[in-house]
Amino acid sequence: MQLLVIVVAILLVLLISNVRIVPQASAYVIERLGAYMGTWGVGLHVKIPIIDKISRRVNLKEQVVDFEPQPVITKDNVTMNIDTVVYYQITDPKMYVYGVERPMMAIENLTATTLRNIIGDLELDETLTSRDTVNTKMRAILDEATDPWGIKINRVELKNILPPRAIQDAMEKQMKAERERREAILRAEGEKKSAILVAEGEKESAILRAEAEKEAAIRRAEGEAEAILKVQNATAEGIKLINAAAPSKEMLTIKSFETLEKVADGQATKLIIPSEIQSLATLAATIKEV
Repeated sequence: MQLLVIVVAILLVLLISNVRIVPQASAYVIERLGAYMGTWGVGLHVKIPIIDKISRRVNLKEQVVDFEPQPVITKDNVTMNIDTVVYYQITDPKMYVYGVERPMMAIENLTATTLRNIIGDLELDETLTSRDTVNTKMRAILDEATDPWGIKINRVELKNILPPRAIQDAMEKQMKAERERREAILRAEGEKKSAILVAEGEKESAILRAEAEKEAAIRRAEGEAEAILKVQNATAEGIKLINAAAPSKEMLTIKSFETLEKVADGQATKLIIPSEIQSLATLAATIKEV
């Protein structure tokens, strides 16, 4: 009885120890007597003790690997260091386990050779400005090459492109010269626009002054014309009133003497007296003597 209990306990321990729970986004590759038996997905599984073995636990999540910088030579014989970042995902655990030995090393070497081939067809300026093109080509080549290994390459990115120090200095000088050229152009354009605005302002100011002087001259001429017209109207009105009053000859004579008296009070040294007034003056003197 005790032996049976011991046997049952041993069987329970073996059973419990061979129960496996596969978590989400994972897969277990199972071998039976050294041969591939199957792939366990997510859930509860039990393997046969001693006979079955978990060969590899495979992570099905998208993963990223950053490779060390690789020296490459461009078409114009410039050596630079480029490091790449590869985003990949395992799609077939069986092919991943049995397809290639040390898959990450295989991907790294494949990435380095592919990068050298692509950069070798480009010049330095094209390499610096064609990252998207290089990324697309590398992803397509790596994805096709790693497909038999059960690996899918989702993205490839050139992380850093490091030209030689002399090339970097030359590029910095070129960029500085380009910035100075743009600054000089912007400054010249600003001065040009400023001069144009000043000239336009002076032009408009001169036009406004001329228009103001013209308007003032017109107003002065209109005022003088109006004043002359009023004087003439007043004179005509005065003559009309005199005519309407029908003054006698004696009244006109008296008014003439009054006017002559006012003229004589002035600063003039010579007076011209009409003959009619002279006759009247002679007559007046004769009457006085009588």
